[in-house]
Amino acid sequence: MNHLSPIVLFVYNRPSHTQQTIESLSKNLLASDSILYIYSDASKNEHDSIKVGQVRNYIHSISKALFKDIVIIEKATNEGLASSIICGVSDIVSKYGKVIVLEDDIVTGRSFLKFMNSALDFYQNKKTIWHISGWNYPIETDNISDVFIWRGMECWGWATWSDRWQYFKKDVEHTVSKFNKDDINALNLDNSRNVWRQVTGNKSGKINTWAIFWYITIYENNGMSANISRSLSQNIGMDGTGDNCDDNDIYRLDNRVYFKQDMNFEFEEDLQENKLAVERIKAFYKHSRGSITDRIIRKLKKIISLYFS
Repeated sequence: MNHLSPIVLFVYNRPSHTQQTIESLSKNLLASDSILYIYSDASKNEHDSIKVGQVRNYIHSISKALFKDIVIIEKATNEGLASSIICGVSDIVSKYGKVIVLEDDIVTGRSFLKFMNSALDFYQNKKTIWHISGWNYPIETDNISDVFIWRGMECWGWATWSDRWQYFKKDVEHTVSKFNKDDINALNLDNSRNVWRQVTGNKSGKINTWAIFWYITIYENNGMSANISRSLSQNIGMDGTGDNCDDNDIYRLDNRVYFKQDMNFEFEEDLQENKLAVERIKAFYKHSRGSITDRIIRKLKKIISLYFS
């Protein structure tokens, strides 16, 4: 394995989530040999300031022995999640040539860093691959290799290289004007899901996100993602506490044994999209939508949660 990639972690106002993220990361096989950068965004309002302070107190208490080094960057003013990630990833990847990225609600399996670093090495000179993902949908993995190639981009524990990330751009007007029906259909996995609404949401100002534009950057450059088939990361923030995260358990993974194991990986050399994996992901989306009644119940739960929060 070549020189290990730095890890960059973005935190805000969730001390419990942040602690779980750090604790799982520190148990990784390569943690003590890895540099950890932690970007702490400033509070956007007085209500959040106490928890932001708690997060900052915690990250300063992390034992230096757990990682090769810990570098903490505390922002003086609130930048917001999208801007924090875009700027932070750009800074670190330009310095090291590659980067592993986490947010404050992503817990990782013991072999997560091993997989990410090995994948970064294996696919570094395979320029079709733009993105590495350590998370996968809760689908059946029979007859799917350890790593599969597809057009999708998942960001619950991911990595990339500077020569790919340099092309990242968040240009809503450009995207809306350039993308036709076929492009949108491709992004939406043949209309099995609707990620395009994130573009329209950014255009209208209802949301301010970054990930959809990284996905679009990859798509516009004919790039693909190398995706783990059995997840080595899990989002614990689908509880309504985070930016752009609903209270939704359809992505929840079982506590699988391999999450705690030292695993070896066989990397996919065929850089064509894995049709079986894509069909199973499409089926997951179709099943997760459920009936009209199920969707109404989920919507009502969201409204009630927002009302009483």
